[in-house]
Amino acid sequence: MESLHYLLMKTNALFHKRVMSEMGKIGLTPGQPKVLEYLIRYGEADQKTIAAYCEIEPATVGSILSRMEEGGLILRRQKAGNRRSLYVSLTEKGREDAQRVETAFRAVEEEAAGELSPAEQQTLQELLSRLYANLQSNSQKEKESS
Repeated sequence: MESLHYLLMKTNALFHKRVMSEMGKIGLTPGQPKVLEYLIRYGEADQKTIAAYCEIEPATVGSILSRMEEGGLILRRQKAGNRRSLYVSLTEKGREDAQRVETAFRAVEEEAAGELSPAEQQTLQELLSRLYANLQSNSQKEKESS
């Protein structure tokens, strides 16, 4: 059997390729789908929160958000009492595209899950969550010791 690294890398690459093929049909560029997914799931948020959730650098999120704002997918505004942060929310067009993103994600997930039973799918999600938590915890420890 291949190494864990190799299997995760190859699976991610193929999954990403399938997802981006669907996103191209919607007219979205890399980075935009996960921002839309975040906003449809959690609602309005500041750029820093979106960047952390999406595992994207804040400066990169800024350029992604600028393109999304130009495309009419999001609105950015200041909230009363907080002049330093811009809060991002979906427009109606953004909500429609976010729903299309969710549908496309689900379709690719179903394709990837193939013949896995619901219990196997849940176990896979739990194991991947644990892998992510381990890596995230180790990254945090490295930051603290620097």
